[in-house]
Amino acid sequence: MKAVVCSEGKLEVADIAAPTPGVGQILINVIRCGICGSDLHARVHCDALADLARATGYDQFMRSDQRVVLGHEFVGEIAEYGPDCRRRWKRGTRVVALPILRHGREPHLTGLSQAAPGGYAEQVVVQESMTFPVPNGLSSEHAALTEPMAVAWHAVRRGRVNTKQRAYVIGCGPIGLAVITMLKAAGVKTVVASDLSQHRRELATRCGADVVVDPGVTEPWTVAPHKGRITGVTDVLNLGFDAMERLRRIPNLPWWYGFRLAHTLDAGPSGAVVFECVGVPGIIDHILAAAPPRSRVVVVGVCMQADTIHPATAINKEIDLRFVLGYDPGEFRDTLHMIADGKADPAPLLTGTVGLDGVDNAFAALGNPEHHAKILIDPASSVASV
Repeated sequence: MKAVVCSEGKLEVADIAAPTPGVGQILINVIRCGICGSDLHARVHCDALADLARATGYDQFMRSDQRVVLGHEFVGEIAEYGPDCRRRWKRGTRVVALPILRHGREPHLTGLSQAAPGGYAEQVVVQESMTFPVPNGLSSEHAALTEPMAVAWHAVRRGRVNTKQRAYVIGCGPIGLAVITMLKAAGVKTVVASDLSQHRRELATRCGADVVVDPGVTEPWTVAPHKGRITGVTDVLNLGFDAMERLRRIPNLPWWYGFRLAHTLDAGPSGAVVFECVGVPGIIDHILAAAPPRSRVVVVGVCMQADTIHPATAINKEIDLRFVLGYDPGEFRDTLHMIADGKADPAPLLTGTVGLDGVDNAFAALGNPEHHAKILIDPASSVASV
């Protein structure tokens, strides 16, 4: 079959042996595969990523001297079942799958491991237990975005943002745009998005952001004010005074029970939920310094360099700092159905489609934030540029 192979930082279209599904696995014909920002990073920084993965317990991440087929955001049709499958669906059924295989008890990240070739190809192998049929006649273009949208849904869930809280999305690249989409799907009333790129700000609006700002001109925290918002430590302290004055006016009331109830219900004053989707040194520290007290900062952007923060700033504001990665099978399935049911619309992210011969050009095009967000690969297409 034809595939795009990555080695020593170069991409080339090559004829390689078609994959064979193993025990409990399915071979699918790829219809569409998305190009992810992590693919761009892996192309040139895979050795550093592999060292990081090994330090956290996974030692099968791709290396620069290997020949690897990238691609972990795909949709395709069932072509063949491997041994010991339950054969849940007919051949030709369109499916998506978590990009992970298991050989025995050893897991491999599809498209990021030599042992699990990815979707930049005519065919890819998936695990039957991690596979889901595409529902409701959902288009293949939108189904292919299940994986990145699931990353965003996991971040939103981990952020525990309620519908009345302000949500701030810092950075409107593909993942930031997906986070905006899933925040609105979750019913969050006010989403403030921030990005230096005019094109990305326009896409953020299309994804549902209520307020969009250029951080070079306006700090996101200064917009969309509302009554009672906590903007500084003084506001938090005054809440304590105001609460005690009200409680002390009630005769014979053991006022401390009111605080205990608030503690039990986690009903104390809360700030915004901030989603960091940039992933460059300095951005976390800037958010800690600028975000309102009692905010929860959810780090979605992947920064590969060493970074510095000032913990005392976060301590004085009681800011929660939370890091997120990936998703679980339930989140992946729910994301697919949210897209199919029209609750989450990934259409604004789609900015181009190329064939296998156009992947190298697409990588270059994605380096300019003013032109593209998400480019899909159609293995049957002859389009070579976007």
